[in-house]
Amino acid sequence: MSRSGIVNVRMVITEEKILSNIDRVQKLINPNNKKQIIQLEEDAYFKDLIESIKTYLVEYPKKKNFPASVYKAAYGLVEYATNQFEENTKKIEELIRQREKNIGLAASLKDALIAVENKEDNWKEAIKNVSSQFPEDIVETLGVIGRSKSDKSQNYQDAVKLINARIGNLETNLHIEIDMERIEDRSKALSYIGIEVADALKLIPTPEETLVEEVNEVEEIVEERPEVKEYFEETRVEVKPSLWQRIKNSKFVKTISYIMKIEITLTKPNALPEGRGE
Repeated sequence: MSRSGIVNVRMVITEEKILSNIDRVQKLINPNNKKQIIQLEEDAYFKDLIESIKTYLVEYPKKKNFPASVYKAAYGLVEYATNQFEENTKKIEELIRQREKNIGLAASLKDALIAVENKEDNWKEAIKNVSSQFPEDIVETLGVIGRSKSDKSQNYQDAVKLINARIGNLETNLHIEIDMERIEDRSKALSYIGIEVADALKLIPTPEETLVEEVNEVEEIVEERPEVKEYFEETRVEVKPSLWQRIKNSKFVKTISYIMKIEITLTKPNALPEGRGE
């Protein structure tokens, strides 16, 4: 076998391996997959997969002859990661709205508790006002406090304790904070793909085969999904920095950084490398 033949065999094996690695990464960021990435900083396996893909893209010797299958798979991975990132943005916004609602509910429940504890003239009206916002057990417990003749009884104290516990839960929003952290970790992984893989992809000319397929697909669906046209124009020939800017400038980063004050270090090299060149 000639020397060139040996090289070709090796490249075929490498191509298959990279396609397999891309598939593994996509499964790790699939929200429906049981085995998902949890913390980017602690997931060496995920980082190794991304590094292998990036290295293949960057070090491939003849970029004009780059395998169309790998280009299409890597491009699809970046697009999928970006879409998932934007879905996370929507989830974050929903969680923030829920948190604000919970804080409002806590304030309403606190006012009702004060009314029933102090036996104010309108304490029954106060219970009625919150009856549609809370489950029956909370409404009944407020009634127990209001009707109680002594604040020393066990029933009274247990009722007050239960209401205060509900107020505390609504104010702390512990389950929402946990969900926020989980989404934040996923988004860090998704943005890591946006940095490393997308940045390496821009070094490779779009294979003619892939370009034709993408043009046909866009022409078929652009009327139904105008946002696809914008994405395609940004990334068709080369994955421009605008793809990463699309992630960095999204509402997710602004919302988390400003409203939730959770530490997002998307632009710090020690957390998420900026990739090559940009």
